[in-house]
Amino acid sequence: MAEHAATVTWHLAPRAEFSAQNYNQDHEWTFPGGEVVPASSSPHYHGTASRVNPEEAVIASLSSCHMLTFLALAAKKQLRVLSYLDRATGTLGKNDAGKMALTEITLRPRVVFADEASPDEATLRGLHDEAHDRCFIANTLNAKMTLEPEIIDL
Repeated sequence: MAEHAATVTWHLAPRAEFSAQNYNQDHEWTFPGGEVVPASSSPHYHGTASRVNPEEAVIASLSSCHMLTFLALAAKKQLRVLSYLDRATGTLGKNDAGKMALTEITLRPRVVFADEASPDEATLRGLHDEAHDRCFIANTLNAKMTLEPEIIDL
């Protein structure tokens, strides 16, 4: 078992308005290693577009967890991965309980293997399925998660 932490900090600027219609949503995420991530709500909810929003962070976390699990599995099978790219997306909508939620997250991993290590399509699909099954974040979320790996012919 391991414990993980993040500190979320927000401050009202002096003389700034704070009402239901208007308040600054910019804040920071600080992690134990000292990394600071500028965050805000989504621009759809009056946040700052140049900052990461919580929905994007969840999508990135799922994608990152899947990738790291996939790489570990590929390494154990001695399949040499040269690159991994995922253009993950998520849909915000109402869940079955009528509450706003990330209702679907789609991962689109594009994995390039060294020529001698390129697995067939069934093996690649099996690696992704196992990575999804073992991913800590996937096991945490209850959103529908779709995996659409890109098959690469070299």
